Amino acid sequence: MPFIPLDIPAGVYRNGTDYQSKGRWRDTNLVRWVDNSMRPVGGWNARTETVGSNPMRGSLAWRDNSLNRYLVSGSADSLVTYLDDGTLVDITPADLGTGIVDASISTGYGAGSYGVGLYNTPRPDSIILVPATSWTLDNWGEYLVACHSGDGRIFEWQLDRTTPAAAVPLANAPTGNNAVIVTAERFVFALGASNNPRLVAWSDREDNTTWSPLGTNEAGSIELQTNGNIVCGEKVQGQTLILTDVDAHVATYIGGQFVYGFERVGTACGVVSTQASATTPAGCFWMGKDGFFAYSGGSVQQLQSGVEDYVFSNINNDQISKVAAVVNGKYNEIWWFYPSSESQENDQYVAFNYRDNIWFTGYMGRTTGVDSGAYMYPIYFCSTTNRPFDHEYGFDYHNVPKPWAETGAIEIGSGDSVMKVVGLIPDERNKGDVTVSFKARFYPNGQEYTYGSYPLSSPTSVRFTGRQITVRIDGETLDDWRVGQIRLDAVAGGRR
Repeated sequence: MPFIPLDIPAGVYRNGTDYQSKGRWRDTNLVRWVDNSMRPVGGWNARTETVGSNPMRGSLAWRDNSLNRYLVSGSADSLVTYLDDGTLVDITPADLGTGIVDASISTGYGAGSYGVGLYNTPRPDSIILVPATSWTLDNWGEYLVACHSGDGRIFEWQLDRTTPAAAVPLANAPTGNNAVIVTAERFVFALGASNNPRLVAWSDREDNTTWSPLGTNEAGSIELQTNGNIVCGEKVQGQTLILTDVDAHVATYIGGQFVYGFERVGTACGVVSTQASATTPAGCFWMGKDGFFAYSGGSVQQLQSGVEDYVFSNINNDQISKVAAVVNGKYNEIWWFYPSSESQENDQYVAFNYRDNIWFTGYMGRTTGVDSGAYMYPIYFCSTTNRPFDHEYGFDYHNVPKPWAETGAIEIGSGDSVMKVVGLIPDERNKGDVTVSFKARFYPNGQEYTYGSYPLSSPTSVRFTGRQITVRIDGETLDDWRVGQIRLDAVAGGRR
């Protein structure tokens, strides 16, 4: 009888029931797909010791005009930079406002809008979620500009490595801001400026200390026509994308009296946190409240995902303001780290290969990060130790279980007959790098029998019987292995 190929598509599918993910990979950790072969995600290596007591939420890496490298990250109560020689410098503004490590919830009396509901009656439907504090960071030339969402001021750091090295408030900039971004035209945008959650204010071009509009400059402001609150901004293809918690707008430089033109490009596509968006050569991608979205010009598109049901039914919505998107440009990926329903801090991830349209999931706690570029490797900050780690660095996972992947149900042959499997032919680059195990059933809700694990060889001798199986691949070596299509040697047979 011909070998039966297990034609399992690349990526994870985890929407709906277990049976809906039949013939697909359903649960994974630390694996990705490249050119339709499964391979392990790279390992990581710590750069420094713990940098503070609170998780980092916001980071930026760049080179100055002399090609010195800087990595800046901020927490609820600090702002620090790593110099090119590894020196850690505290640049926290001296009078930084109070930040919030964990999001907090306000309900009951006093919550919600004035005049809504009955006096002296708790309002469970009027929940006010105060987000965890985060930083937005950008470059003004070689200098750093930063906004701490709990403080609301825009700070600037001019690469001063001496005492005092602290970032200082940007002269004349508005206060009470949610975020900051520097546009491609070299205007500083204050987002949610002056305690107005819909106001965008900008400095004069090439002059970040001039904010009062005059006939002799291009400073200005506009209140977006939205019922949402501005959360963050991203630079995309000659425009500045402004994301609120309900919709998306673009600012396009037009010069003249109005300086910028603003247009709404998406509705019902709000971003969930200040860090939940990331820009790539393919456009900007972000996590919304119940889906994933992209903008690359024209209008916002919702991404079709095979994992959104799993992610959004397994996310801690009270702490959703901690979601952090990071880019891994080498593999054309966006990773979102998020807190699962049982966790207060980011402990899982969902990732998207935007070139090949592949989604995958796993278990890892990171709170912010930067792609490679200024540094050789992507750098992500750990959610438990607050340490920065070089990622895609070898294949050492530091006591985390090795990479693995498991399918949903796979019907052997047509699924109508009981099949006896006596061997398999693996498509593996180096035999022995992975093992395979099976769980077999005779009926969808019947008893499950486990077989293996089997070290792979060509062929591999196995022996089990069933109508449907699940397949599990486990990495056994800390190496760059590959797994392609597996073929089963099976014949129709009875239960005995």
